[in-house]
Amino acid sequence: MSWDITGIGAVAGIGNDPYEIFDSLCAGRSGLARLRAFDLDKYRAQHAYEIDDRTGPGHDQPLRATRWLETAVAQALADAGLDEDPGSCPVLVGTTLREQRSAELWWRHRMPLAPSDLHFGTALRERFGSSQTYTFANACAAALYALGMATDMIELGLADAVVVAGTDSITESAYGVLDRVQNETPRALRPFDRARNGMLMGEGAVAVVVQRTGARPGGVHAVLRGVSMNCDASHPTAPDPRTIATAVHDAYRRADVKAADIDLVMLHGSGTQLNDAAEATALSDVFAGTGADPLLTAIKSMTGHTLGGSGLLSLIMAALSLHRGVVPPVLGLDDPIVEAAGLRLVRDRAATAELATAQVNAFGFGGINAVAILEKGAS
Repeated sequence: MSWDITGIGAVAGIGNDPYEIFDSLCAGRSGLARLRAFDLDKYRAQHAYEIDDRTGPGHDQPLRATRWLETAVAQALADAGLDEDPGSCPVLVGTTLREQRSAELWWRHRMPLAPSDLHFGTALRERFGSSQTYTFANACAAALYALGMATDMIELGLADAVVVAGTDSITESAYGVLDRVQNETPRALRPFDRARNGMLMGEGAVAVVVQRTGARPGGVHAVLRGVSMNCDASHPTAPDPRTIATAVHDAYRRADVKAADIDLVMLHGSGTQLNDAAEATALSDVFAGTGADPLLTAIKSMTGHTLGGSGLLSLIMAALSLHRGVVPPVLGLDDPIVEAAGLRLVRDRAATAELATAQVNAFGFGGINAVAILEKGAS
């Protein structure tokens, strides 16, 4: 079984649509800037990868995550040619924080907020007439979990086309917690570098339209060959390389591919000590002795960690890489960690290559893992 990605949409700190984001990544343009939303005097970390759509520093606005979600979904529906009857498509939204920032602004500054605004379904019904909306909170793997569920819906005959999306805005409570629990204070997110010292949050929304392969005549962005997911719950924050490897092997089984078939890996690459080491260890084990030599990259080095939608954003960037034969670099990767020895991480500048198959990783707290396999779509 396989499914087509027929529409894409995204907004992030480095671009207002998927193509702007991809071009920024390939050019090495980062969204890193001094924190705009909160009082800098309260925090050790002073930087984030925000979307610069506020009226000024310290002037935050409610419902930004919802606004970006609407933008990304609208782009994806129009791209798939489904914008004339969008309400017939179920919408599955992966998120980590939902509209928590809006609740903070209501509590602290009495900004208007109706209880119904906390549910993405309210805006999706009003904007697109969506009668079926579901929200999933599977940490940083949420949107790829939703992607797997979308394929199930199509196979079960519950829908002909499904919109899968993800969105998150930075919240002060989450930023503050992260600022306190990280041992060091990161100035940038530097995946797989020995000098990495933690994760910084990013903002954005992403959406794709998924349909059964061949349902839409003409070109598609990519063919989704399979999605794997698991949860080991072995530790709140420390990923298990063995469980990650299990998810990767299961994705290969579902997609009917082998490790040697993988040309590109979009890494989770959160820039934390434990995650990067575990991910590199798992992939080194998966690829050992297989003849596989894929290019690997981690876009969080320029977008920051966009949380629930981050895996789906990597998937869209993978689809564009497959079409264009260009892989963005990992920004700030000067001295790769020892666990990544032998892995072909893209450094310094974008790499060009003939690409046919991509693997997309997304891992979250609590041992939540998801892996998707993409194949280059027909133009």
